[in-house]
Amino acid sequence: MKQHRANQTSGLSRNALTASLTPFCQVELHPLSVQIQNNLPLAKSPFTDRTARICKLGLFLCWCCIACLSRAETPQDLNVTPQETSPSPTPLEHNLVSVATIYPPLLQEIRYATACNFTGQVLYPFPAAFVHRDVAAALQRVQQDLRKEGLCLKIFDGYRPGSIQFKMWELVRDERYVSDPTDSKGKHTRGTAVDVTLVDRMGNELAMPTPYDDFSDKAHRFSAKWTKEERTNSLKLEAAMKKHGFIPFVFEWWHYDYVGWENYPPLDVSFENLMRGAKSAVRPR
Repeated sequence: MKQHRANQTSGLSRNALTASLTPFCQVELHPLSVQIQNNLPLAKSPFTDRTARICKLGLFLCWCCIACLSRAETPQDLNVTPQETSPSPTPLEHNLVSVATIYPPLLQEIRYATACNFTGQVLYPFPAAFVHRDVAAALQRVQQDLRKEGLCLKIFDGYRPGSIQFKMWELVRDERYVSDPTDSKGKHTRGTAVDVTLVDRMGNELAMPTPYDDFSDKAHRFSAKWTKEERTNSLKLEAAMKKHGFIPFVFEWWHYDYVGWENYPPLDVSFENLMRGAKSAVRPR
């Protein structure tokens, strides 16, 4: 009897506990969870087949893309030659020196560092003259000879960067006065040409046929328009220059090329880089 009452009491206690917890623990289950718990067959979603088909189609398209890329023909298969890039210019030693290193010193009047020239433009960043070291040695010998007569060279131009030569050619396409940079690349660009005149001890220019950069026929050598004084002074300059390896240019009384100029490479290095001490240059393009 006691056992029976104990069991009844235990059963009531369990029922009361369950009833008391039900409001807090009872959660409405999703129908799908009920199906799984009761081992019922799953209901087929109306979107399942469509989604599966889309996934299969996507995988198929991805496979096709990979297959096409892996079989893509290379430029060699298509006989297509890849576009070649222009190689960088090979630097070369320029051997240019400032005429300020020459003794006795030359008088300098660098016209292309001013607008007072045939272009009417400032072409050089500052007044400076550079020449090949061989030319500098020859000019020094000329200076030593002229000094004995109380005379001196005045230089208007020496080395000219290739880029400046192109600019001059665009303005004056006349090879009597400006070298075609696409042909010979010029002579000034090699540091082997100089534009000079004569001055006395006081720096006064001797009378010459024309002013510098005069592109008239009177600037040509042996022009019949020269006065006796102009011819005497021009021939004095010519004799001094020819003695030390310079060749007079027929269309400009002031222009002289160093012998063998064609054996020196044309150069393109800026005046700024030369002043910074750059030792190499490139060939004009």
